[in-house]
Amino acid sequence: MKKHLYIVIGLILVLLLAACSPTSLPTANQTTPPQQAAAGTLQVYYLDVGQGDSTLIRTPKNQFVLIDGGYNSQGKNVVKYLEQLGVKELTAVIATHPDADHIGGLDTVIDAIPVKSVYAPKVSHTTNTYKDFLMAVKNRGLKIKSTKAGLQIPLDGVTAEFVAPVGEYGKDLNAWSAVLHLSFGNTSFLFTGDAEKKSETDMLAHPNKLRADVLKVGHHGSDTSTSPKFLTTVNPKYAVISVGEGNKYGHPKEAVMERLKKAKVSVYRTDKNGTVTAISDGTNIKFETVR
Repeated sequence: MKKHLYIVIGLILVLLLAACSPTSLPTANQTTPPQQAAAGTLQVYYLDVGQGDSTLIRTPKNQFVLIDGGYNSQGKNVVKYLEQLGVKELTAVIATHPDADHIGGLDTVIDAIPVKSVYAPKVSHTTNTYKDFLMAVKNRGLKIKSTKAGLQIPLDGVTAEFVAPVGEYGKDLNAWSAVLHLSFGNTSFLFTGDAEKKSETDMLAHPNKLRADVLKVGHHGSDTSTSPKFLTTVNPKYAVISVGEGNKYGHPKEAVMERLKKAKVSVYRTDKNGTVTAISDGTNIKFETVR
């Protein structure tokens, strides 16, 4: 009798250990995004792509805009996210700048999902990652539309206008970042790519175009971005930081977190919250996280 009891206890222990083993735990990129929100709302999905950037916008009229696609290794994960959210076509794809952690996965996305238009700043790069992006666009029979301050993306029911790049920035890829301002009803969002203080200073020439309820924090929370004057001008209620857990850069920097805290901004982070979803009905914004 005791022998059978020991066998049963042993089997239970084996099952418990298997259930708790690291290989059985979901990774960040296996986490399913939140369910689609009610029709007629604006939904912004700050996708969890580790140390990189990728954001999906779903307009109230069911048009989709993808901003960046994370590293090369994240391309398939981004496609999976989009498929889970029912994306059949992308109205626009925005490559904020040629850094690999922003455009790496875009060729995989463009190959997998039909795209109507592609936007990127007028700056090139010599990496294979950038060339893969260009080839994917070419294979779709598309030409890249150059982003610059004042250019609008034609969308129904929302206003989407680039507020940067403002000028010419030579080989400073971060300064070339395409920055998009999106508004729906009385709510607004600002997506900053890796724009740093140089670009932020240029954007401040038109402060009335920067105010936003939700700020996608520049450069993953690096202290080269989100300068005090820029943050004061944007005056967000919420901020989202797209960042990888335990990244080697130390992002987000403590100085930036202190600035956001001092400004009484509610902060969401993809390394802690997974994919972060902001849902706007035109008056109020609510947030959902997967963890």
